Amino acid sequence: MPSAGFYAIEGHRIRFGRDGEWYSDGERIANRRIALLFSRCVCRGPNDDYLLQMGDERAPLEVEDTPFVVRQIDGDAERGFTLSLNDDTREALDPASLRSGRDNVLYCRVKGGEYEARLLRPAHYALAQWVRAEPDGGFVLRVGGRRHPIAPR
Repeated sequence: MPSAGFYAIEGHRIRFGRDGEWYSDGERIANRRIALLFSRCVCRGPNDDYLLQMGDERAPLEVEDTPFVVRQIDGDAERGFTLSLNDDTREALDPASLRSGRDNVLYCRVKGGEYEARLLRPAHYALAQWVRAEPDGGFVLRVGGRRHPIAPR
């Protein structure tokens, strides 16, 4: 008897978009519970690729930019910041991991530094109020009295 799992998506192209949405064969997956399930099943494959894994079953995953996104940021420069990720987990921002990419998109490391996450616009704007420009043209985030330069990605 076959096990339940990825047979339903076998042959379909599953992609996680830079917008934080899930897609199957180019169509957005509108079911939030399926999207959340997929977000919780992301893992790194043996060739540094990405997979969806449920139990012993795996399916290839296309990642447009990063395998996780930051939907919201709470906190302040004194206490630090808490990230809300697309898999419904919350974790502390490691300010030393912040990077600035193309078009000033912000990125940080999540899941113990194992994965990179893209800050979606609401999270980006929430954090931007604490970011300061440096005389050399760079940017810095001060958290808990410590200075954290935002390096290029």
